Amino acid sequence: MTAGGYGYGQMRASDRDRDSANSLLQTAYAEGRLTKDEYDDRTGQLLQSQTYAQLQALTADLPGHYPGAPMMPQQVQYVTVPQRTNPLAVAALACGIGQVFFWLLAAVPAVVLGHMARRQIRQTGEAGQGMATAGLVLGWIGIALTLVLVVGVAALVSVASTHVGHSVQIHAQPAQP
Repeated sequence: MTAGGYGYGQMRASDRDRDSANSLLQTAYAEGRLTKDEYDDRTGQLLQSQTYAQLQALTADLPGHYPGAPMMPQQVQYVTVPQRTNPLAVAALACGIGQVFFWLLAAVPAVVLGHMARRQIRQTGEAGQGMATAGLVLGWIGIALTLVLVVGVAALVSVASTHVGHSVQIHAQPAQP
């Protein structure tokens, strides 16, 4: 670890790094921290400097001294913008959950909106894929359960109607002495 404990001491410095060190020297001279002779001497050494350790040595006794860490190229900071959620996906999920109260009145729209939302999400790259899928699955489950219920009720009605149409006859047998 050299050059201020950063471990970059022997790494070659760039022109931009030398410019940063030169700015520190100019500021120190302007503030009266360096004499004209010290400034000229250090500026001459600065032009010959090739590593971060050499730049750090020229500015170590100055406020805001060059730390010796490489100046990375302009670092880009990425700001994450929340991705827009597809409104049809939200509606599909709401209908899928709402079918608890409204049965097929919400189940069918959940399936339709879920398919539409998934298509739009593939085209636009919006968020909401999970919501669209959940609404779609809930809608299909609701439709399937409704069909099972209708078939079950129809079977019960059919069985019950066959029993009602037959009268039961009881034959009395004479008692034997």
